[in-house]
Amino acid sequence: MVAKRFRCVECNKDANELHRDYSNGILKITICGSCQKPVDKYIEYDPVIILIDAILCKTQAFRHILFNTTLNIHWKLCVFCLLCEAYLRWSQLQGSEQSNDPADIIRYTKEWDFYGMFGLAALELGAFSVGVLSFLWLVQWLLGFDFELSLLLKALLLSSYGKVLLIPAVIWEHDYSPLCFSLIKLFVLTSNSQAIRGTLNNSSISVAILPLVNHI
Repeated sequence: MVAKRFRCVECNKDANELHRDYSNGILKITICGSCQKPVDKYIEYDPVIILIDAILCKTQAFRHILFNTTLNIHWKLCVFCLLCEAYLRWSQLQGSEQSNDPADIIRYTKEWDFYGMFGLAALELGAFSVGVLSFLWLVQWLLGFDFELSLLLKALLLSSYGKVLLIPAVIWEHDYSPLCFSLIKLFVLTSNSQAIRGTLNNSSISVAILPLVNHI
């Protein structure tokens, strides 16, 4: 059985272990041989702190989640985010039709418009992901460095969690909602960029190609 390879959250180099377990329950965090820093400081952190650092778009937090945990909820999170985006579009569509009849609420929930909005959101996410991965594959082929496309796809899906904020933006609707939606999209793109940067081994290459990724 092949031992799992971990990554240093600071320099993104491979590591054989995150900590060493001594007798009497004493744990010692492994020090990275490349950067001389703890391989993964987050193994001692509370999950709330890790979540906050991820919201702050810290690459170390993304590396911890992607490489050093067994978290495997990216597909479920993707579906939930698509539901949020579909609900936003569906609510805007229904908002254009004024009705005072309470029975219309039940009728609206049975309409196929919501499923159409979900399909449209899924299609847009698929096109965006294919575009980003195709561009990175082309860069990989031209520059000759290695990375896993499946890992990049996971990073893209996990870092799209910001779309969950669309639901509060719809619930607390006000005159500045369009600005809120734009800021949420900017936040999602920033998270995507940081997650991709966290998966790339060569930091100079990641800095060079990320501005292009954001325009895809």
